Amino acid sequence: MPEQKKERNRENLKEALHLENIRKAYHTGSGDVPVLKGVNYDIWRGEFIGIMGTSGSGKSTMLNILGLLDKPTGGLYRLDGIDVSRMSDYELTRVRNIKIGFVFQAFNLFPHLTVQENIEVPMLYAEVPAKKRHEISAYMAERVRLGHRLDHRPNQLSGGECQRVAVARSLVNSPTFILADEPTGNLDEKTGAEIMNLFHELHDAGTTIVMVTHNPYYEPHYDRVIYLRNGMVWKIIDNIAGYTQEYQ
Repeated sequence: MPEQKKERNRENLKEALHLENIRKAYHTGSGDVPVLKGVNYDIWRGEFIGIMGTSGSGKSTMLNILGLLDKPTGGLYRLDGIDVSRMSDYELTRVRNIKIGFVFQAFNLFPHLTVQENIEVPMLYAEVPAKKRHEISAYMAERVRLGHRLDHRPNQLSGGECQRVAVARSLVNSPTFILADEPTGNLDEKTGAEIMNLFHELHDAGTTIVMVTHNPYYEPHYDRVIYLRNGMVWKIIDNIAGYTQEYQ
């Protein structure tokens, strides 16, 4: 269980994400199927946010839109002050690599690459020079306590170590925020707790984290929890201010 969260003056925080009336519908043979029906919320720099919801709530679609893996049908999505709602696929790819660090449930490491090479992948796409890549990846490996494993490959690591590599990889381009999708879902309880502690360390150092999960056990860990239901925000739990607001 995390320590008691301290009150912060959000008026002085910088906007990381702004979502305004985000809608998403999928086309089928029988017509459009609405999944997101007007989602509104802001996330501020330095927050640790949980996005929760049951199956069918729109959580996965929200994850894809936040990660620029899918485009909303309507509404405004502003990332670090940039309107990304109507960008081209090429523009989205560039912004996604620089502005978002991804951590997935299945780790998504390249099995033929070493720990150091896996951590360097986002920097390759960002065309960071080799010397700087090596320096940053070595530093990030030390930061997640894997500096002694740089030459190992994923099949030589435990599940928790693989997830630490994924966390290090997510940080290398100094993104606006880390987007974590069920990052403890493939781990046992003890290892999952260790990974959550790592996220808390990053959060305490100022990293903005958005974690999508179905696990209510983690609710106290977040600054705020945004609950989705039927494609809309229906409840926000604010663990810093100590209140809950329902919208439906």
